[in-house]
Amino acid sequence: MYYKKALAILLVLPLIMGVNMKEPAKVMKIKIFDASTGKAEEVEKVYKTNEEWKKILTPEQYRVTRLKGTEMPFIGQCPLPPKGGAGIYQCVSCGTDLFRYETKFESGTGWPSFWEPVSELNIKLVTDNSLGAQRVEVLCARCDAHLGHVFDDGPAPTGKRYCINAAALKLVVTMSKNTAKNVETATFGAGCFWGVEAVFRKVKGVLDAKVGFMGGNFENPTYEDVCSDKTGHAEVVQIEYDPKVISYQELLDIFWDIHDPTTPNRQGPDVGSQYRSVIFYHNAEQERLARASKEKLEKSGKLKSPIATEIVPAKKFYKAEDYHQRYFEKQGIEPVCHLPGKFRKK
Repeated sequence: MYYKKALAILLVLPLIMGVNMKEPAKVMKIKIFDASTGKAEEVEKVYKTNEEWKKILTPEQYRVTRLKGTEMPFIGQCPLPPKGGAGIYQCVSCGTDLFRYETKFESGTGWPSFWEPVSELNIKLVTDNSLGAQRVEVLCARCDAHLGHVFDDGPAPTGKRYCINAAALKLVVTMSKNTAKNVETATFGAGCFWGVEAVFRKVKGVLDAKVGFMGGNFENPTYEDVCSDKTGHAEVVQIEYDPKVISYQELLDIFWDIHDPTTPNRQGPDVGSQYRSVIFYHNAEQERLARASKEKLEKSGKLKSPIATEIVPAKKFYKAEDYHQRYFEKQGIEPVCHLPGKFRKK
């Protein structure tokens, strides 16, 4: 009897003392793009107390990033990479990649300005109604550090100006321009660019892929402009790849395998010249390889009809609106429209 009473006391004691018996809260994880690997990786959100932030940040960094302060114009200066080098500006609080040095431009406003983030995954945009006007605040997606604001008066191709406090950034030198020469570009149109981008992003050796428009004669087209079927542009994916890891020929093999190159101005239910099959070559070697691979595929008998794919010189690339980039990844769904071998003879 005594033992039963003792056991009962032990069971209710935590409740009497106010002890929380719940399981520890699960750590929140989000996807963040790593510029060094070229991949989105799942990482833990960063949370710290004010006192912890004060220990790792300077007073000015703390004022800007944690208290949403703003530097005086023409005072804060972003460090620059050494001559001939390149770099990434990271969040000073948690080290998340935010902006590439190559996207920095002189806006004349007195604050560091960029026309594009490293990835939409790495920043968070929220409405800011302070100061009697509605603005769009830019935060670090991983630690919620205040970075600055974004405006619609930037240069092409995005038309955006990310106005960022220098105190919120730190520079990490990534590679020299000589190293950058190993990166080559390929551009393909194979129907709806969402699925094409999703396929190529998974290919080893592909460093980056952006969806956009090419081949028309209309300046700075929007998605709506291109969908009118009057601008002459095709939906394309522009790929940056390491030729030491994957060859242009291998990229061509993937291109032919993931869409139907025999249907002029159409892929499945998507109809219009913007959905045409097209290879935009960037140099004479790419043209030679593209024409040879097309001829080889035509002679193989693997397709049901003649190939309608255009092979033409690359023109100006217009990046599509941000919500089109990594579309399937943002929606959390697997693409089903560009499956390898789907259009070959059975």
